[in-house]
Amino acid sequence: MKRILLLSLTAVLLLLFCSLGNWQLERRAWKLQLIEHVDQQLQSPPAIAPGPAEWSDLSAEDSYRPVAVRGLFLHQQETLVQAMTALGSGYWVLTPLQTDAGFTVLVNRGFVDPPHRDRHSRQSNDTDSDQSVEVFGLLRNSEPDGRMLQANQPAADRWYSRDVQAIGALRGLAKDTLAPYFIDANVAAEKKPAEWPVGGLTVVAFRNSHLVYAITWYSLALLCAVGAVLIIRAK
Repeated sequence: MKRILLLSLTAVLLLLFCSLGNWQLERRAWKLQLIEHVDQQLQSPPAIAPGPAEWSDLSAEDSYRPVAVRGLFLHQQETLVQAMTALGSGYWVLTPLQTDAGFTVLVNRGFVDPPHRDRHSRQSNDTDSDQSVEVFGLLRNSEPDGRMLQANQPAADRWYSRDVQAIGALRGLAKDTLAPYFIDANVAAEKKPAEWPVGGLTVVAFRNSHLVYAITWYSLALLCAVGAVLIIRAK
């Protein structure tokens, strides 16, 4: 009876570990396709940023699309989001852009260090509120809620992720005309030379450890198979 129970347990574990290994291989195939898709998108010329008629059709695959948009920055409504970059820790500067097409989109204008957190410390670098600018950058999907172990705190205006809807609600931006994505700006035409914010720091990288995970699960499955053989052979 004991042997039957042990064999049943090892059989269940064997099937479980094999299933997990197969799932990781499927995830790896999906991740490789995603990486190839993003690489192809990055090589394409900028397209006009999607307007309201296209928002319902956007998906995760649209992230990192090069886009362009023209409008007026609403500097008084900018939001700082904590960031860690190659330049150190600081903040992303998200500024609403009232587009010429009639909708609003949050633009990540770049990174500022703590001494330049206050907009007035870099006020001379901001474009005038009545000066139309053309922004080029990458379309990015909203990052709701926050990051692991650090939830956004809208009431305190403390942000750990670029949550478009929550930021828009706090800044009083109309929900029906606010784009569900934000743009990581690379270049802003007609912009005054500026040191802060520093744009173009988007890191396009995808963690792909699925093969390692698959090997781990299959190794555990092999151990279960060996265990089953030993149980059968045991007197």
